[in-house]
Amino acid sequence: MTTLQNKRVAVIGGGPAGLMAAEILIEAGVAVDLYDAMPSVGRKFLLAGKGGLNLTHAEGADRFAQRYGARRAQIEALLRGFGAPELRAWAQALGIETFVGTSGRVFPQDMKAAPLLRAWLQRLRHPKHGGAGVVFHMRHRWTGWAEEGQTLRFETPQGEVQARADAVVLALGGGSWARLGSNGAWVPLLAARGVGVAPLLPANCGFDVALRRPLPPDGQTLPVQAVPAPTGWSAFFASRHAGQPFKTVSISFTDSQGRRFERKGEFVATATGVEGSLIYAASALLRDEIIRTGHATLYLDLLPDMAPDRVLAEVMHPRGSRSLSSHLKSRLGIEGIKAALLHELLGKEAMHEPAALARAIKALPLPLVAARPIDEAISSAGGVLFEVLSEDLMCEALPGLFCAGEMLDWEAPTGGYLLTACFASGMRAGEGALRWLASR
Repeated sequence: MTTLQNKRVAVIGGGPAGLMAAEILIEAGVAVDLYDAMPSVGRKFLLAGKGGLNLTHAEGADRFAQRYGARRAQIEALLRGFGAPELRAWAQALGIETFVGTSGRVFPQDMKAAPLLRAWLQRLRHPKHGGAGVVFHMRHRWTGWAEEGQTLRFETPQGEVQARADAVVLALGGGSWARLGSNGAWVPLLAARGVGVAPLLPANCGFDVALRRPLPPDGQTLPVQAVPAPTGWSAFFASRHAGQPFKTVSISFTDSQGRRFERKGEFVATATGVEGSLIYAASALLRDEIIRTGHATLYLDLLPDMAPDRVLAEVMHPRGSRSLSSHLKSRLGIEGIKAALLHELLGKEAMHEPAALARAIKALPLPLVAARPIDEAISSAGGVLFEVLSEDLMCEALPGLFCAGEMLDWEAPTGGYLLTACFASGMRAGEGALRWLASR
């Protein structure tokens, strides 16, 4: 312990991963300087909790780990040290009680992020063992290393500042929400030092549509043609329905690799396409398919609780003098944005062909051609490759440098999975730094 008490660690990044690493370090008696480019820490954390802080999820460990897709093995190893139960216990120790919502998501009792962050910062400044707390250096933007490669450089309002440390934990975030500090500027800095980094990509993001109207009236294949098409909705549709939700729908998508997604939920029409929880859940598959082929077509079921035969029967029911809009509303409950989307995608001929209309109601193809920019995304994919890190998240090319949080190469859907993995990786990086310092 005496050896560790003589050590100083720089933690760069004041989000959950960096703060957790700092907590682990000071509890072991290590001096910690935490640097952040923003005027205060936890800005993205606070904004994420604006509508109710979703800390984690209460589902079983196996199902929880599946949410991390291709990086399941790496993230699951971190979660074994600090998973959802441990995160709830940690919050309780800060005086923050949590509860499980109807969807299985876990929230603080008051739904707010600010009380938890305040209690956490209080403990970081005045740790339980009574030693020195974390020293916070705000408005310090990390710009790399000085020429000899050991001294850290920071840009501040007063000019450049340099600092040295016995170990460094980077928790700089990904590439989304740059105004809150995560701008991906660290990527070339690490790449130049031989650290493998996968390109940063938008995750949990919206998409732009590209419409090719009208679709074939037979409705059998409704293919996306490999020809240019205008991006975004028609001006008529966008002006009347942007910002409106599609409720009680399901989407299905099968990519060119045979991977399939299907789920019921809600999403929202934007000025140029779609976004929202149901779209975010499929966003990794959709984004990767667009990268591979230039487009991705998901299929929208406007009436997921009604069998196709029933839909066809209701569409074909005699409507007398009623308009088609009135008929769809009275027989199927299709109105508003759902009816408008049918008109937007089908065209007049298919709208008045009952079999094609019924098929479209149950499997309406929505062609997507681009993910929205990374700065609009909730999170990002890509980052420092696990293959160039030790089990303790230390860069093998740069001994003593540890990475944590969203800057690692993983992604997850919303629902508490992002935050949980950030906390877990921050703990592992902090523990790894302790082990490395003790070994020296």
